[in-house]
Amino acid sequence: MPLRLTPKSKRNIARIIPFGVIWLVMSWVFLISDLTLTRSQNINPDTDITLTLPVFIFASVAVAIVGLMVGTFEMVVLEKRFSHLSLTKKIVYKFAIYLLFTLLIISVAYPIAASIEARTPIYDLEVWQKMGRFFISATFVNTLVQLAFSLLLSVFYATVSENLGYNVLRNLVTGRYHTPTVEERIFMFLDMKDSTAIAEQLGHVRYFELLRAYYDLMSDAIINSQGEVYQYIGDEVVITWKARQGFRENNCINCFLGIKQSLERRRNDFLTKFGALPDFKAGLHVGEVTTGEVGALKREIVFTGDVLNTAARLQSLCKKYSKDLIISSEIYKNLEDQNAFEVQALGDFTLKGKSKSTGLYAVEQ
Repeated sequence: MPLRLTPKSKRNIARIIPFGVIWLVMSWVFLISDLTLTRSQNINPDTDITLTLPVFIFASVAVAIVGLMVGTFEMVVLEKRFSHLSLTKKIVYKFAIYLLFTLLIISVAYPIAASIEARTPIYDLEVWQKMGRFFISATFVNTLVQLAFSLLLSVFYATVSENLGYNVLRNLVTGRYHTPTVEERIFMFLDMKDSTAIAEQLGHVRYFELLRAYYDLMSDAIINSQGEVYQYIGDEVVITWKARQGFRENNCINCFLGIKQSLERRRNDFLTKFGALPDFKAGLHVGEVTTGEVGALKREIVFTGDVLNTAARLQSLCKKYSKDLIISSEIYKNLEDQNAFEVQALGDFTLKGKSKSTGLYAVEQ
């Protein structure tokens, strides 16, 4: 049976690969620079390793692997551990950790490269003597500077990716939406219930901490359903999918139910820490939007179209009908499995400001 990666694993791999690319490309840039300055000659054979094809191949593979290891450590281990720190402290602390890690890698990779160059076993005394000379040479300092630059670039990429969101950063870098594009997308407007009362109960600072924990618990359900966060608006979250991904395996509905399940699992944590348990309601609709980059002082990728207004209005009807999730007929008829949920037809309604009626359905857990 073939191995099937989870959406979260696919997302992590997609975020880790750029680290390997950054390290590999920067190593080639520094290599070309060094070769240009030395006219392709090894002017310090006592400490420098002569560039041969086997050495070049080994070094390229090793550098790419180191970049991937840095990316894996960043995305899997450190991403949330430093989330409470300022941008400057994040960069400084991560840089220090990765620098120690890189020194360890140099200690492993250098003797291997030296043995390849000399065509001798790695345990040969000359290999280790050459390594000793390397660590007290100007070449070592130059290597550290080059690696430090790659590290800073990696940490900067990770921090920007974390703050903008990986998909937004990728789309901005590739210029995918530099020219407005028409897409069919699903939008979920998800709003916290009784947020005003909870905010009054907790005060501004404690309420902000609750919001942070509340948003954090949504992450796995959004990732596993292949969704992405479009906006955080106070206590409201706007989640979006490309239509094909959102309807596949009922992802857009499963996202809502997954968040409900995550909240239920964290019930005791919220009650113990905050004395309050947040809950939410949501509206789901699908339709065409125009997607593009806007902004003069700050570039953002935005979606415009009636589908957003309709999804927001469906969410506002949840309180009127005492339902947690209301979806449009366009969502319901495109679901892969309409029998996977308990659905109640609410009838056809003409939403405020709309000329055409919309069929509404309530989805039960």
